[in-house]
Amino acid sequence: MFRCGFAYPRCRWIVPLLLLFAIIFDIIAIAANSGWVEDKDAKSHYASMWSQCRGLHDNWECKSLMEFSWAQAVAALMIIGLIILIIAFIISCIALCCTLNISLLPVIGVLLFITVIIQFIALIIYPVRFNDLIFEGHYDYTWAYGFGWGATILSIGCGILFCCLPRYEDELTGLAKTKYIYTSA
Repeated sequence: MFRCGFAYPRCRWIVPLLLLFAIIFDIIAIAANSGWVEDKDAKSHYASMWSQCRGLHDNWECKSLMEFSWAQAVAALMIIGLIILIIAFIISCIALCCTLNISLLPVIGVLLFITVIIQFIALIIYPVRFNDLIFEGHYDYTWAYGFGWGATILSIGCGILFCCLPRYEDELTGLAKTKYIYTSA
């Protein structure tokens, strides 16, 4: 017969894997040397979360953004968000992969929502304050900044899943009765 619906036992492996991708995206965003902001065509000015560089061809002058309090706040918030994300990943592996501990799932969801709030604040502060430093030209927020948003969006989705999964304990354990679309008489 046809079976419809969501394969809940797969969530035990897929959701921690999504958290791992969020961690990787966050590490890429934090560790990038460029790619947060670039001028049009990326020829004379680019910046990361840590520094900005201006120049032409091979003559680049780089200055740290860490002299600004807003840049320190952005770096601190992104790193705190990454640490909380790693803690949520470890707890999710314990709760879903090793044993099935349903009571930990809402805790993981709350940790992920805290991460989302922290990183959302950081990802909004950066362009607002960085634009105050720029007086000329057109600038684009590029790939590393996008990875930061990707990690945040994955965290939102995983947070929702972790908050909803406790309702489906029987399905997660495989004890739920199979429901069919069509049954024969």
